[in-house]
Amino acid sequence: MTVSDRYHTPVLLHDSISGLDLKPGGTYVDVTYGGGGHSALILEQLKEGRLIAFDQDVDAKRNLIKDERLSLVQQNFRFLKRNLKSLGISKVDGILADLGVSGHQLDEGKRGFAFKQNGPLDMRMDRSVGRSAKEVLQIYSFEELARMFRVYGEVNNPGKLSEAVIRNRGQKEISTTEDFKEVCLQCAPQKKQSQYLSKAFQAIRIEVNDEMGALEDLLEQSVDVLNEGGRLVVISYHSLEDRMVKRFIRSGNFEGKIEKDFFGKDIRPFKPISAKATKPSEKEIEENPRARSARLRIGERTDEQTKKGKKEN
Repeated sequence: MTVSDRYHTPVLLHDSISGLDLKPGGTYVDVTYGGGGHSALILEQLKEGRLIAFDQDVDAKRNLIKDERLSLVQQNFRFLKRNLKSLGISKVDGILADLGVSGHQLDEGKRGFAFKQNGPLDMRMDRSVGRSAKEVLQIYSFEELARMFRVYGEVNNPGKLSEAVIRNRGQKEISTTEDFKEVCLQCAPQKKQSQYLSKAFQAIRIEVNDEMGALEDLLEQSVDVLNEGGRLVVISYHSLEDRMVKRFIRSGNFEGKIEKDFFGKDIRPFKPISAKATKPSEKEIEENPRARSARLRIGERTDEQTKKGKKEN
């Protein structure tokens, strides 16, 4: 097996694979294949088992591991259940998601994901569908821009940045990462320019790819496709993702409210494996600085949801 380390360095590799609690003959899903790093380690530990990998980015196909136990589905993981059904799979023993952007996508200037690389302002994971970042900046209203920068970027002056976008696009089309970077620097604090740029670019990327909506779909479908005792393993990179994953694993919903049955017992589809998220070690961060913000959470599928359903029927 060969994996392109240049494409992406897998984060929290051994912690996440250990968290899956792999069964040699089990069926697993890696919903963010990328460079194949996590998938390669899963395959090493499987015997007659099966691995289904998802990645909507066509570039990921160049890293495909040649192994008859591996099937690559080139679609967004929000279509998990539908694609598993088409493969004749109704239940799996574990799901792994390494959210965010791969090193390859960040380093590839033509993708438009990073402010350090000048290129077309695109940011789409799947370049065949949806609006590009350039289109979003060109057509969104002040209110839509402000919501995007406030909610997805958590910038401290979303109104000011939105006004700057509208003002600048009236004079010249914001079509490259350098164009947008120049707009952002008009609003960024002098001593925190890089942090501000990261937040602004993150906001547009999340909006363009509907990342929070896709994550919500994945989490909801995981309840239906995981066997009892199966593991949901998620690596997130910003507080919005981590909060959503934490609440869902803890309560089975996105509000974080745990429902109770008639007897006052908690009803939730997952049991958190640990109370706190796992963070990368100092050594890993030193070797791969992009791992710094990573947070790993693991949930084990319980039968509580099934019990609830039986009582209601």
